[in-house]
Amino acid sequence: MKGAIRMLALILILALTSVIALQVYNNNSVPAEPLPALTLTELETRTPFDPAAIEGTYLLNIWGSWCAPCRIEHAALMALSAEGIAIYGLNWRDEIDDANAFLDELGDPYRGVMQDVDGQSVRALGIDGAPETLVISANGNILVRWQGPITVDVLNNRIYPALEREARRAR
Repeated sequence: MKGAIRMLALILILALTSVIALQVYNNNSVPAEPLPALTLTELETRTPFDPAAIEGTYLLNIWGSWCAPCRIEHAALMALSAEGIAIYGLNWRDEIDDANAFLDELGDPYRGVMQDVDGQSVRALGIDGAPETLVISANGNILVRWQGPITVDVLNNRIYPALEREARRAR
């Protein structure tokens, strides 16, 4: 009986320690890196944007119509947009007609879309593949990077916590 009580106490202590460690991890932000200067071109028929003029925290999603994982994550981007989360798109290595056809077919979750025709912006961001999504703070710092399609796990463990931390800081 004493052994079972000790085991239960040990399990409870480990669980509590794990919860506290996760809370500390989620509340401590990784050192932010400033968003580099980007060389962008307007994507015809889409609303352009200037990263320096965006107010508030937002997501920057790097994508291409040629990218199969971009197609997979697109439903998640549409859902985030429907939640009111600001998402801006950076189209990479794409033809204008193909990029527009992609968004016409699947929907446009972006408040603004620009194109990185020569790849300089993607290189400046340190990105080597699509999709990649960045959480950008109101003061222009990259808070979180996620390479690959956005999943429920990524949303719950990376994207939403970063957005919540920034919302708390803004209050």
